[in-house]
Amino acid sequence: MQEAPAPLVRGEPVRVADGVFVIPDGRVPLVPNIGVVLGEHAALVVDTGIGPRNGAAALERARELAGDRKLYVTVTHFHPEHGFGAQSFKGAATIVYNRAQRDELRRKGTGFLEMFRGLGPHIAAELEGVELVDPDLVFDGRAELDLGGRTVELLAVGPAHTVGDQVVLVDGRVLFGGDLLETRMFPIAPYFPPHDTDVDPGRWIGVLDELRALAPEVVVPGHGEITDVTLIDEVRGYLDHVRGESARLRAEGVPAEDAAETVGKAARARWDTWDNPEWIGFTVRAFYASEGAGGPDGERRAT
Repeated sequence: MQEAPAPLVRGEPVRVADGVFVIPDGRVPLVPNIGVVLGEHAALVVDTGIGPRNGAAALERARELAGDRKLYVTVTHFHPEHGFGAQSFKGAATIVYNRAQRDELRRKGTGFLEMFRGLGPHIAAELEGVELVDPDLVFDGRAELDLGGRTVELLAVGPAHTVGDQVVLVDGRVLFGGDLLETRMFPIAPYFPPHDTDVDPGRWIGVLDELRALAPEVVVPGHGEITDVTLIDEVRGYLDHVRGESARLRAEGVPAEDAAETVGKAARARWDTWDNPEWIGFTVRAFYASEGAGGPDGERRAT
């Protein structure tokens, strides 16, 4: 089997809307799509890459675009490939997280650092010297950044993929969805009992309904190609399918592991152009473990 390439931020920024650029992931595992949003007097970076070298590369690209504008940086969630380059921005940018995201980083950051170091030497190399840094600013629920002629909303929408999921909406048109959305990839459901079982796939579906109601024109997923609002429908359709099948099989007394195999086989055939099918089983197990599997979406928890 061919070894995966090193998870390096290497892409050149691509303009996706007026004042909005994305450093694309190139479909390289553990490289996120990184956003740079320019206003008249300030700029925002969305996600940092994994480790200090990638954080420095993202900062360099941002500075090339932003010049001497004031910089902000935020992350869509705490996972290493999205936020463990933040130390490179310390002192160079104002780091902004929602409170749940900050708290989740404090609770789980060290454990995820060790877990990701075990995924291979290329990944471990990028995590050398990582320091988990606290944000400069913390908000609850919603924050608005005025970059100068361009308004950016930071919206805390978790728990779903993680407890502290956050999306970024630029001028009501461009949505950075983090790992709530992937293009042509099965959604990542980090259900890792007993260490981390906070993924909430049922509530994730409700979050996608809320994002769909925003009617964005451009959708930037956590990984994969930049697209439009149809991506939200595709991911929701998949999660709803797995929810329904998981509920049916559980009601029939099928064990979770057998259900994961059954649902996985059918899903791979139905979504045969999608990568990372190993996440299907994790999603089934997460639905099995949730009390409301197959039931109506629960009410949104206050953020």
